[in-house]
Amino acid sequence: MVEGYHDLAKLKAIFEKIDVYITNGSEVSDETLKELKILNTKRGLILLLDPDYQGERIRRIINDYVGETKHAFLPKKECISKNKKKVGIEHSKRDVIIKGLTSFYTSSKTTKNLVEYKDLYRLKLIGNNSSKELRKILGEELGIGLNNGKTLLKKLNMFNINISQISEILGSD
Repeated sequence: MVEGYHDLAKLKAIFEKIDVYITNGSEVSDETLKELKILNTKRGLILLLDPDYQGERIRRIINDYVGETKHAFLPKKECISKNKKKVGIEHSKRDVIIKGLTSFYTSSKTTKNLVEYKDLYRLKLIGNNSSKELRKILGEELGIGLNNGKTLLKKLNMFNINISQISEILGSD
């Protein structure tokens, strides 16, 4: 699943026989959501959306409606157009897309709350002058993008990422 035709063309250039569904941008219709729910039930979905606000918004809408899905993330810095004015999957390189599609996360409606707000404070991911930079490092390393504290907590738990994994990346105890 991608956002637009340029993303589709990019994927088809890499994977000739790939099946791709397009959301046609940020307005995901009720009809599209119903179709995606059926597709997810029959085949499963991998969401490969732009690493920007609209991509995250679409990801959240689809995941909340269709249930458990797979999420592929590309680093934002790898998805910037040559003129540095646009962000999108269509601007990324072949190897970045392949890596993103081979190392995805599966979301779960039943999260285990492996991470809590107090853990984010302890790891300085929130409430510290360096929090934004640490969240950026963590997001890039995990491939889940830059997130504010609330969204980070939700994603960490949705993808069952535990404190040990986070500590290892950040080099903390």
